[in-house]
Amino acid sequence: MKYVLVTGGVVSGLGKGVTASSIGLILKACGLRVTSIKIDPYLNTDAGTMSPFEHGEVYVLDDGGEVDLDLGNYERFLDIKLTGDNNITTGKIYQSVIDKERRGDYLGKTVQVVPHITDAIQEWIERVAVIPVDGKDGPPDVCVIELGGTIGDIESMPFIEALGQFSYRVGAGNFCLIHVSLVPVLSVVGEQKTKPTQHSVRGLRSLGLTPNILACRSTTELEENVKEKISRFCHVPLDNIITLYDVSNIWRVPLLLRDQKAHEAILKVLNLKGVAQQPALGEWTSRAALCDKLQEPVRVAMVGKYTGLSDAYLSVLKALVHASVACHRKLCIDWIAASDLEDETSTENPENYRSAWKLLKGANAILVPGGFGDRGVEGKILAARYARANRIPFLGICLGMQIAVIEFARSILGLLDANSTEFDHNTQNPCVIFMPEGSKTHMGGTMRLGSRRTYFKVADCKSAKLYGNQSFIDERHRHRYEVNPDMVQQLEDAGLSFTGKDESGHRMEIVELPNHPYFIGVQFHPEFKSRPGTPSALFLGLIAAATGQLETLLKKGVPKTWSLSNGTSGLKSHRYVNGTKMANGSFDGIYCNGSSIHV
Repeated sequence: MKYVLVTGGVVSGLGKGVTASSIGLILKACGLRVTSIKIDPYLNTDAGTMSPFEHGEVYVLDDGGEVDLDLGNYERFLDIKLTGDNNITTGKIYQSVIDKERRGDYLGKTVQVVPHITDAIQEWIERVAVIPVDGKDGPPDVCVIELGGTIGDIESMPFIEALGQFSYRVGAGNFCLIHVSLVPVLSVVGEQKTKPTQHSVRGLRSLGLTPNILACRSTTELEENVKEKISRFCHVPLDNIITLYDVSNIWRVPLLLRDQKAHEAILKVLNLKGVAQQPALGEWTSRAALCDKLQEPVRVAMVGKYTGLSDAYLSVLKALVHASVACHRKLCIDWIAASDLEDETSTENPENYRSAWKLLKGANAILVPGGFGDRGVEGKILAARYARANRIPFLGICLGMQIAVIEFARSILGLLDANSTEFDHNTQNPCVIFMPEGSKTHMGGTMRLGSRRTYFKVADCKSAKLYGNQSFIDERHRHRYEVNPDMVQQLEDAGLSFTGKDESGHRMEIVELPNHPYFIGVQFHPEFKSRPGTPSALFLGLIAAATGQLETLLKKGVPKTWSLSNGTSGLKSHRYVNGTKMANGSFDGIYCNGSSIHV
């Protein structure tokens, strides 16, 4: 087994996740089987209870693992299916060690960070690295490990020590360390400054790890004299210094690595040059070029609770990008805070109210993503009502499906107090009720989580056609509340169609309005399985409906893989939305409310 470790220095948010994903992709394009591990040094056992404002979205895996959003990048880039164990946290490691201590596994010894915690980290990595994630038998060839945070963070010290020991154990020819650092350009002098990278590498070496390759983040390509300076002071060969400069879209990052022969440097360190081929990235290159070429926009109103941080809806944004590129449209996101649509805002902040409704009415499609809590729920219901009444393409995910059902009950059935028991325990018309697969009192890991099967109950419906007329589909879930099965017949008699249900027929998975151009709600999260070459069927349907292509798409059938044409353009990406700098250091350019952001 070969290991590639990706660390970060100077500042957080440099895009280690995208870099690690791109490294995995280029190695896979060289004919190698690749898996990934993300190490998060926080004490939480998983990301399940963390606020999206705190840490971005919670990404859900097939096995129900609630993990860091970077595992979403790995799955999308590499088209693999990871497990919850592919995300290591300090909480998981300490919990496993304490459990062993309580069982007496350490035979009365004093349990310490070294060797017990560091050994547990290494054993975890070795155990998970051999798990096949590409659907084939046998272990992968290479495991790409990303260490979260920044070198020097106190919480990551046990992992640094463990990885230093690990690199010695597995041997130099089986371990490659890539350090992602920052080379800033000071506007006053316009010079690329190498000192932050020098200090970062010095700190890394002092902790027992020596970088084989430096990936330098900068706004522009590194000048040759700057690379020579970094090589001299950091003791890294000149050919092993890679520039990750700003690019027009995220799919160009692997191409940057390829063009600078990063794969050759990695393969040389890992003694794989004789078994790997030249990277085959033809389709990837075409997709990146097409993304730059697109000019005709499609405007999607994203009505949610966490609109101040795009990472909170990262997988939704990626799925929209995949679908938009497949439909040959440039995605423009209009972020709308759901609470700004509510009547209270019209008196408290009329400017925000007018702006929110203007964006909603100007959109080609409306999407209400998942979420928790009652803030903004009434605004989401108003967005669903507008989409239904004005025949605007609509997609509701998880809570987005639930509010669509509530809105229908209120507007069509006349049940004005219809609600979810999550928001109103005393409602006389509970359209949505508590239907968990776990405890009601504990927050962590108690929801209906992971891959579950949905059976189509209506063959002649848009969702079934978009999924290729299959009898069932497997999608990932993350929720506790669901549509009340006792109200389904009443809702269906009024014109709502529950086209997808679970095997028992009691859990409503897909709802549609048959007489609407495109009005679909799903209890699951289709965004988690969308891939660049194979967009999620429901997102593809939304964008196709918004651009007048749905009828053609349904007639022709949804292809398993989109064949993309070549094209180039020089679009520039920035990291701002509504004048506010966004989090996360990736490289993707999506235009939002007149600005472009990184997601």
